[in-house]
Amino acid sequence: MKNLILIGVLVIVTSCKTSNSRNYTSDKLLENVIAVEVSYFKKANPNTKITVVDCTLSDGTKTKCYEIVTNSVPTDHQMGPWCPESITDDASAGGIWLEGGKVYDVDGAFVKNMATFYDDETWQMYDEEGNIYVTKTEEDCINAANPYVGEEYKNYCVECLPSFITEVSQTYMIPVTPVLQKNATMFQGPPGGNQAGRPEQNGARPPRGERPEGGGPPPRGDRGGMPSTRGIALNGVEFSAPAPVDNILSAYTLAPFDDAGGHINVHQGYHYHTTTGLSTKIEQEDGHAALIGYALDGIGIYECTDASGNKAIGLDELRGHSDTTRGYHYHVDQAGANNFINGLKGAYAK
Repeated sequence: MKNLILIGVLVIVTSCKTSNSRNYTSDKLLENVIAVEVSYFKKANPNTKITVVDCTLSDGTKTKCYEIVTNSVPTDHQMGPWCPESITDDASAGGIWLEGGKVYDVDGAFVKNMATFYDDETWQMYDEEGNIYVTKTEEDCINAANPYVGEEYKNYCVECLPSFITEVSQTYMIPVTPVLQKNATMFQGPPGGNQAGRPEQNGARPPRGERPEGGGPPPRGDRGGMPSTRGIALNGVEFSAPAPVDNILSAYTLAPFDDAGGHINVHQGYHYHTTTGLSTKIEQEDGHAALIGYALDGIGIYECTDASGNKAIGLDELRGHSDTTRGYHYHVDQAGANNFINGLKGAYAK
């Protein structure tokens, strides 16, 4: 994940070439849905607990749902690292950051160049010896991610560790078979920031806002009862709402994601804000993009690009389309977008 150089920072540019080799006839296939293949979850993470329960969906449909209980700890890849300790550290010592649609390695050079990168001399995340300021304890993790983070944590790299979430458990409900809706439900935008991850005013500190990344339990739904969770990776890790990047930066803190696109919230556990191809995927025989999880409406979520590196075509405003093999399904946004999908075509469990 370490290739191009920009202002001394290693960067990954996600390429999504457009494919013209596969035809989609959404008018004829739109009502075609595929039931959740629940065995994929157990194969990806044996610790996941799954039961079938009665449920009521957002449109009033009474049906069967899978109740999926996970400790949010992946077994298919390691968590971390997130924050390098020195400005001389290479990319293996840190995670990644999402900025302007691109993915950047958070190595020592990235931290050293923060003031230049954001055109703001307030950024100074290391001491005279080049040691980076990193949160070390669970208390620091919580305090540094508080909505009203104190000045003592300014210019800190916020790192919450797996040892802080040993007792965390999350429960998700997804319909066994998706129920498509005539009117889709759109997700709200990221709290306190734009989805591209760029501060609204270059060089100026954005206004403070609520930061649900660790100082308190994350909101379980957007306005109107809409869930904030986008879906579940096959390994049981949450596909979360966009990270509130602007609010993180506004406090002059940095909360990197690891190379898999995840980081830790002491209430939410480990969760993804992007996907980089490290979690379990189910390759498709026809070369279509691999299945990586399911949305909360039970509809499959596939990678951004297919086996040849081509971006899916004919996507609707939700980032979904239909084909004869997979029925209606979603494709995630490019890795740097701080986004998975834009809404739900199907009804979701209340």
